[in-house]
Amino acid sequence: MQKVTIEPVTRIEGHAKVTIHLNDHGGVERAFMHVNEWRGFEKFSEGRPFFEMPQITPRICGICPVSHHLAAAKACDYVAGVIPPRPASLLRELMHMGQIIQSHSMHFFELAGPDLLLGFDADPEVRHVGGLIQANPELALKAVKLRAFGQDIIRRIGGRRIHPTFAVPGGVNGPFSSEHKEAILGQYDEMVAIMKVGIELVKQWYDANMNVVESFAVFQTGYMGLVDSKGGLQLYDGKVRLVDREGKLWEEYDPQQYLSVVAERVEDWSYLKFPYYRKRGWPDGVYRVGPLARLNLASHIPTPMAQEEFKLFRSLNGGKPVEATLYYHYARLIEGLYALERAREILEDPEILSTDIISHSTRLVGEGVGVIEAPRGTLFHHYKTDDHGMLTHVNLIVATGHNNYAMNKSVEMVAKTFVDGKNITEGMLNRVEAAIRAHDPCLSCSTHAIGAMPLVVEVVGADGQLIQRTGRS
Repeated sequence: MQKVTIEPVTRIEGHAKVTIHLNDHGGVERAFMHVNEWRGFEKFSEGRPFFEMPQITPRICGICPVSHHLAAAKACDYVAGVIPPRPASLLRELMHMGQIIQSHSMHFFELAGPDLLLGFDADPEVRHVGGLIQANPELALKAVKLRAFGQDIIRRIGGRRIHPTFAVPGGVNGPFSSEHKEAILGQYDEMVAIMKVGIELVKQWYDANMNVVESFAVFQTGYMGLVDSKGGLQLYDGKVRLVDREGKLWEEYDPQQYLSVVAERVEDWSYLKFPYYRKRGWPDGVYRVGPLARLNLASHIPTPMAQEEFKLFRSLNGGKPVEATLYYHYARLIEGLYALERAREILEDPEILSTDIISHSTRLVGEGVGVIEAPRGTLFHHYKTDDHGMLTHVNLIVATGHNNYAMNKSVEMVAKTFVDGKNITEGMLNRVEAAIRAHDPCLSCSTHAIGAMPLVVEVVGADGQLIQRTGRS
């Protein structure tokens, strides 16, 4: 059997490789996504005071620092036995909306955009953000503005765009100012218009490439994500909902009980674990998370403009879950629109300028789970401490881990559909990478890398001899 290796996978956060195994006729037998980074972050957090985690965990990743910062703070609230005042929770959620806006816009325009807007088969020398700038400088400028707006929200609340130190156990460490509020609101209309440009672009691409969409990693799984008390889309707080491949409820549970619901499987070809729904077992209990999952399981979106797009999204498969992997991009932009609308709602709440921003702990519970919908999906932070508040156990299940099965399934399906082992082209292999990129993985988050491991694709023949190896550094 021949093997093709893609290394590294490009335009993702972190490092991985893909191996494609071919039969004697050049057909794809199997394909795997290998995450080669070592996971050790949880272990070296042990022995630290629990209240340091909102400052330590953002260092897991420079793309997702706000998600880890807030999930850690929510876990610490439980450990400390405190409930933050409402103004503090509003400020945390506002920062989270900034994270959603900047991350989703970056992914669509800068990471996935080169494939969609320039073409899967475009020359790799131009199939990147620089090529987008050359092809459409006006659109590129709008994309930069939109991401900068999300980062500006984070900076105005947390003091800096990356690795904020704002949320603390029981609340936040400083009030919000009316000057910052007005500065953000002053940009709102322009940012909504840009997000809508992205939505129209991706819808036009679908209309022109429906044959690709319908043949590109379309498969059934369950779906998991947070919902509010009415079943609506929720990104900051709520209960965790799991639905099956038909959209019917598997379970809706308190995040503190996640270990009774989620189990993890280990495969010898990846350092990244494979979570699944414990009660259904492996592989019947596999599920997806992230924008596609959240829109598949929510009953509605509680903001008007995003709700109108949500209705169109849910009509794509006759009201049943949307299964095509490439629709992650549309779902991502709909969530970006929701985040903009939700940010405005929070900014117009009278309590946003309140100085009632911290609750003080009078007891140590010693254990807590913080859950948030990171841009890439459901993020769990679980901490246990001794009687002095020193961490004795840390467990993180990151969105990219939840999607591990789905990414591997997507890689294999796309490879079998598009890769011809007798005539391998760069565009074929790029489609395999695009199957991973659609999930917007953050492999440093999922594995907490030490060092750097590139992504390689190898093609191996039936006799085990290497036919072709493609690598990127």
